[in-house]
Amino acid sequence: MTHPFLEKLARELADAEIATLRYQFPYMEQRRRVPDSPAVAAATVAAAVRIAAKAAAGLPLLAGGKSFGARMSSQAASQQRLEGVRGLVFFGFPLHPPNKPGTKRAEHLAKVPMPMLFLQGTRDTLADLSLLRPICSSLGSGAKLHVIGTADHSFHVLKSSGRTDADVLHELACTTASWAEKLEIAA
Repeated sequence: MTHPFLEKLARELADAEIATLRYQFPYMEQRRRVPDSPAVAAATVAAAVRIAAKAAAGLPLLAGGKSFGARMSSQAASQQRLEGVRGLVFFGFPLHPPNKPGTKRAEHLAKVPMPMLFLQGTRDTLADLSLLRPICSSLGSGAKLHVIGTADHSFHVLKSSGRTDADVLHELACTTASWAEKLEIAA
């Protein structure tokens, strides 16, 4: 939760009028290398959503995260554990292990009952876009994929792109805000 990327992203989201609640998974809190089981991680996401709903009563609620947090948020949503959440935002959905393309990690997405925004880089070794694009298409209008050119899984861009990491963070926040606003209009 204190990773520099997440801290910078939270500031950008705040500038776009989106409040954030950052939290740790138990394995991170305990400084273990092995991630929590999916059951523990999904329960952690659900608990964070309940805390956010109390802290920001009456405000529209989104859930999601970066990488593992994104996948665990989608799993919790697919299990109907995120009451009151209007949409999910994934900052780098880890579709498969690094450089090992596959789609098994996406099988649960069809059970997610709310709209999803996937923010992915073209150089993300954990999400081959040739696999992710058809998955998002198969989810219909409930899924939107926003691709960041030359960005990797950490959203670092190549210097040759002419953009900076700060530019990308701004784009991530603005894209999220625009997408969330459309959810509000539809609600």
